[in-house]
Amino acid sequence: MLAPWLVWAIVRTFGLEAGPAIPAMTFTPYVGLISPLPLLLALVLRRWVIAAVALLTVGAFTHALLPRALAGPQPAVRNGVTVRVMASNLYVGQADPRAVVDLVRRQRVDVLALAELPPEAVVRLDRAGLRRIMPYRRYELGSGGASASGLFSRRPITTLASENSLQRQGQPRGLITAQPALPIDVQVIHPPPPINPDRRGIWNHMLGELTRPSDGDRLRILAGDFNATLDHQALRRLLGDGGYVDAADAVGAGYDTTWPAGRDFPPEITIDHVLVDPRVRVEDVSVYTVARSDHRAVIATLVLPRAAPGRG
Repeated sequence: MLAPWLVWAIVRTFGLEAGPAIPAMTFTPYVGLISPLPLLLALVLRRWVIAAVALLTVGAFTHALLPRALAGPQPAVRNGVTVRVMASNLYVGQADPRAVVDLVRRQRVDVLALAELPPEAVVRLDRAGLRRIMPYRRYELGSGGASASGLFSRRPITTLASENSLQRQGQPRGLITAQPALPIDVQVIHPPPPINPDRRGIWNHMLGELTRPSDGDRLRILAGDFNATLDHQALRRLLGDGGYVDAADAVGAGYDTTWPAGRDFPPEITIDHVLVDPRVRVEDVSVYTVARSDHRAVIATLVLPRAAPGRG
C-alpha cells in the first residue's frame, strides 16, 4: 500500500519524472493530501519499519507542498513603482472579450499577456475597448490558433531580439518602461502541454532555454500558461538555478488553481503563472474566472525597484 506514495515522493523530490510521469506530476498536491493513509495503517498494524518509511514519505510531500501555502521572504523595495501584470489563456479566442476588458479595467492592469489569441479575438477585444486601455501591443500569430499570443501594455513596448524558440513560435517578448522603475523585459509563455512524447520534448526544450534574470539594468518577467505546475522539474529549474520567483508562491497563493475552470474533471491544478525577477516585490496575486475560458486569469501586483539616476 505504501509503494505508490513512496515512488511518487521519490520521483517528485529528485525530479526524476519522465514519459507519462510528467503529466501525472500535476496531481502531486492531491496525492500528497492522502499520503498519511499508509502511515496510519502501518501504525494500527504496528509495522514499525514501514511506519518509519511512511513518515519519511509524508515528510517529503509536506516539504514539497506546504511552502506554497505560506508567504515567503521578499526583497525590501523602497519607494518602488507598482505594476499589475495579468496572464490569461483565452481558450483559442472563445473567452468573452468584454469580460477580459472589464477585468483589465477594473483591476487597473498595466501589462497583459494573452495566450491562445487568434486574430479575430484581437479584433473582438479591441471592439470591447482594449485598444483604448492598452494601445501598445506585440502580437505573434505563430502557427495560428492555440499558438498565437499577444503582449499588451499601457506604456510603449520596445521589441526585443529573438533569443528563444518561444518567441519564434508565437510568444512575444518586449521591453516596457514604467518610469522611474527599472525597465521590465516581459515574455508571454505558452509551451504545448506535455501529453505525448513529441510535445514533452518541445515543452522541456522551451522551458529549459529561457534566460535567467541578471543583475543588469532591466527586470525579467515571464507570464502565461506554462502547462506546468510547481511539481514539475522543468519549472522548478526556473525557480531554482533559473533565479525566478513564482509570484503566487511568494505570497502563499500557490494553491489558487487556474485550470480547468468550471469543470468537475480533471481536478483543478495551477498551470498559469507569473514568474518575476528576484529583485521584484510581490504584493498580491489573485485569480479570476473569465467567462467562456477554461483558464482563470492570474493578476500579480508587483513593486519594481527604481532605476538608478540616469537609467530607465
